[in-house]
Amino acid sequence: MSTDAAGDLAKLIDRVVAKRLSELAVAQPCKVISFDESTGIAVVLPLIQLTDMPPSPIQTVPVLGHKYKTDGGVIRHERHFLEPGDTVYIVCADRQVKDAMKGEAGKPSSSRSHDKNDAVIVGVFPCSL
Repeated sequence: MSTDAAGDLAKLIDRVVAKRLSELAVAQPCKVISFDESTGIAVVLPLIQLTDMPPSPIQTVPVLGHKYKTDGGVIRHERHFLEPGDTVYIVCADRQVKDAMKGEAGKPSSSRSHDKNDAVIVGVFPCSL
């Protein structure tokens, strides 16, 4: 009986790559569990279940705000308000965002990448507006 070692290796590599890709968090819809208006921080629950277990809540997710400049030169800062049950879209940063929240460049203090702990809320779905 002949063995295809190259084919077996290719299948193993495909499985390993597929597993690692499934562990990456990039972006997903979530439901707001709670929101602290004073800090702009939410706790959200992913709406896509990828395993047999229900998804776990994601803690301390900041909501990105907006700055607008009108034709008259007036600058408005908009902080968003969320309510429990709102459907939002989160994006998971390439690297840890905690240090960037200070507004300064620097090396990340963690090696994690595309982790749900580095999620930010970028918007609200129309069903919640």
